[in-house]
Amino acid sequence: MRDKTLEDFLDSADGAGGVLAHARELRRLGRLYREIAPAYLSETSRLVNYKSGVVIIHAANGATATKLRQLTSTLADGFSRRGVECGGVDVKVRAGQLPARTRNAMRKPLSTRTFQTLGDLRDSLPDSELRQAVEVLIRRSAKRE
Repeated sequence: MRDKTLEDFLDSADGAGGVLAHARELRRLGRLYREIAPAYLSETSRLVNYKSGVVIIHAANGATATKLRQLTSTLADGFSRRGVECGGVDVKVRAGQLPARTRNAMRKPLSTRTFQTLGDLRDSLPDSELRQAVEVLIRRSAKRE
């Protein structure tokens, strides 16, 4: 009899095979969810589980959860049309679990008049933290010509 390899263990039903198969299925369903759900909702929610024909979605806030609950039949139909046995969709609020999406800071140009006003303010201030902060603001700001 040959020794069991790690691959055999992972593929076996009594090993990690069931867990890996479920994880693969969740990844596939997550991709489908992002296709089915409106982009503005899928950005603040995610598919977290699938059991007994029910898709479970976590929303980042109550507003997203409310809108998704209004779309549960549409979402379930979307999964069914893509070959997933979906008897329903359960939406729960799980704030704080989704990664925060950050926006890149956008530099907005300041007018010449604004630069002049900030320069006058800086010049009128005594040497202090406030004066240094205004100086940094002037240096970092994009100037409109």
